Amino acid sequence: MEPLFHRLQLICPVDGRYGRYTEPLGSIFSEMGLIKYRTRVEASYLQALSRHPLVPVRTFSRGENRFLNSLHNLTLDQVIIVKAIETKGYGKHEKTNHDVKAVEYFFKDELEATSLSDVMEWVHFALTSEDVNNLSYALMLGDGVAQVLLPLLDRISKKLRLLAKKFSRIPMLGVTHGQPASPTTLGKEFRVFKARLDRELKYLRKFRIRAKLNGATGNFNAHQVAFPDVDWRRFSKNFINQFNRGRAIKLQPNLITTQIESHDTLAELFGILMRINTIIIDCSTDMWEYISRNWLVQIPEPGTTGSSTMPHKVNPIDFENAEGRAGLANALLGFFCQMLPVSRLQRHLSDSTVSREFGVAFGDCVIAYNSLLKGLSKIDANPKQISYDLEHHPEVIAEAVQTVLRAEGYPLPYEALKALTKGKRVTLHRIHKFINKLQISRKVRSKLLKITPSNYIGLAVEIAEQEGE
Repeated sequence: MEPLFHRLQLICPVDGRYGRYTEPLGSIFSEMGLIKYRTRVEASYLQALSRHPLVPVRTFSRGENRFLNSLHNLTLDQVIIVKAIETKGYGKHEKTNHDVKAVEYFFKDELEATSLSDVMEWVHFALTSEDVNNLSYALMLGDGVAQVLLPLLDRISKKLRLLAKKFSRIPMLGVTHGQPASPTTLGKEFRVFKARLDRELKYLRKFRIRAKLNGATGNFNAHQVAFPDVDWRRFSKNFINQFNRGRAIKLQPNLITTQIESHDTLAELFGILMRINTIIIDCSTDMWEYISRNWLVQIPEPGTTGSSTMPHKVNPIDFENAEGRAGLANALLGFFCQMLPVSRLQRHLSDSTVSREFGVAFGDCVIAYNSLLKGLSKIDANPKQISYDLEHHPEVIAEAVQTVLRAEGYPLPYEALKALTKGKRVTLHRIHKFINKLQISRKVRSKLLKITPSNYIGLAVEIAEQEGE
């Protein structure tokens, strides 16, 4: 089938301009993906009913179970039929104007032509649409994290580790408040971003998304009135947990809800992603700053243009793209966190339309992560410039001098160094002249005279090269 739109005709750049990055999300977060997840939930539910000894749904044959499992992976033509049932009617069905009811009718039509026609009315038995939807979105988000986001974030973590080790021994001027500060190493600063990212990845990997299956207002009303002897709470737990086999991001049953699952864990998940994206933004802006200071250089890509008028330009566009897209993602994720956990009484529908934007937020994340990876792959250190700028700020060793003097009991060393250096252009010669006039032992004087901006780096090398937090 020909695509309805060429990529250049799409309104959203997540699918259009950046579609080469976000394509892996299409099978998960698209309308087709949502319909497939819903069908999977409906098929799994019917199978679960057939397995329960107190529910009079007959046991299915191996072939019948295979057929039901095949409905987990609908074709595009089948999905188009589902959409037709919803929007304009199809076959014997008038339009439902209800997306989940359209899935139910399609599912029944699929069973009608098979040996399963006798169990058609057990499809969607005692369920509310939100039972299907919340499970579908939970599965969707878990797959999006595990299959797309985590692999990209792991690549970023590994790249940061490589750069931390590669640049671990390059002394660099520290900058706090935009002013020269105690030296560090270039590699150690990459190590900081890796440590921050890895901490959030631990939370992400062990995250559990809560899901529910308990009817129209969360009380199993329809289930209980039909079969009061069935332990429906246990059934619900077992049904939800069955989806966890082989899943990296698992589901957790929630048995105390209104019509909707409260979305609190969705807000928690989006909170983790927001923190990750904030780290991505922080890393990107620091890389931009290092490039602007010429401490990092970019390896030009053949055939690229940096400016329509200035031929020399090699712009840090990958880091700028990462910053912008991570910011856009966080704007959506932050709205999700605020909006989704609020539901008027037992249910209102604002969350339904908002949930359809999950894929856009994930798409912006994917673009940001790919952009950062691309930027990190094109940079190298400029030790000559880094060293030049470091050595031209010898005042940064004032901290070292006053600290050693303080340890030796020298009176008011901080104040003495402040008078020497604050707001003044200081040379290493001037600092040495100051040290030589101090009334201190030869050993301490020798120690102070050996301190330079390039060797006053503390444990920066060891920190850059260490494994783990």
